[in-house]
Amino acid sequence: MISDTASAVATVWHEIAETLSPRGRTKDGLLPPLLILLTVVTGVVDAVAYLKLGHVFVANMTGNVVFLGFAAAGTGGLSVGGSLVAIACFLSGGVAAARLAGRLGDNRLRQLRAATAVQAALCAGAIVVAATVGDSVGTGSRYALIVLLAVAMGIQNATARRLAVPDLTTTVLTQTLTGIAADSRLGGGSGAKTVRRVLAVAAMLVGAIVGALLLLEVAPVAPLTLAGAILAVVCGAAHRASRKEQAAVTERSAR
Repeated sequence: MISDTASAVATVWHEIAETLSPRGRTKDGLLPPLLILLTVVTGVVDAVAYLKLGHVFVANMTGNVVFLGFAAAGTGGLSVGGSLVAIACFLSGGVAAARLAGRLGDNRLRQLRAATAVQAALCAGAIVVAATVGDSVGTGSRYALIVLLAVAMGIQNATARRLAVPDLTTTVLTQTLTGIAADSRLGGGSGAKTVRRVLAVAAMLVGAIVGALLLLEVAPVAPLTLAGAILAVVCGAAHRASRKEQAAVTERSAR
């Protein structure tokens, strides 16, 4: 019994290490921890969007589609315009990410670096808007924030999809939660990948909590500044890893 428990704990720690500190042990390299950080960004910006921008989402488009259905049925307090703009801009971000990735080839670190650089620029624009208007977010500034953040999150989601790291989509958790249940031992599965999936769920939850606290207790610009800082970290880490990877390829070619 003790040995079984020790083995289970060791397996959990191994899966945590593979996700958060891979050190080249898997083909995905540094991508998993960077995508976990982007999942935190999702929680942060959707907290701002839902709580401050008229009950819309800029990352989780399923919610916007459902809100449109509720509004069509006559439910009040929902922003049809905000949801439509968010969906349109999210799709635009996805198109932009696909075209950008097509120009960069198959190097996934370069794709992530370029995508997060654009995201960081868009987030910087959102920070400027939020800092300018403060707590008084009017119609114009609200739509400006929705546009900037939804485009950024469309880029993120499309990039994560192209990177295709298992169970790390960064913006959608429905399939992740389904995988936790369906592949669990209770469901007749092996329980494989449960730890990574739980980490993804926890990352978005933490992002949402921190984003909401910063929004409610500090100022609307605070969570956006945090999101921008995380994006900058991811971009920098992807840049360094890409250069290191390229140097290793060049060294092997020279031998």
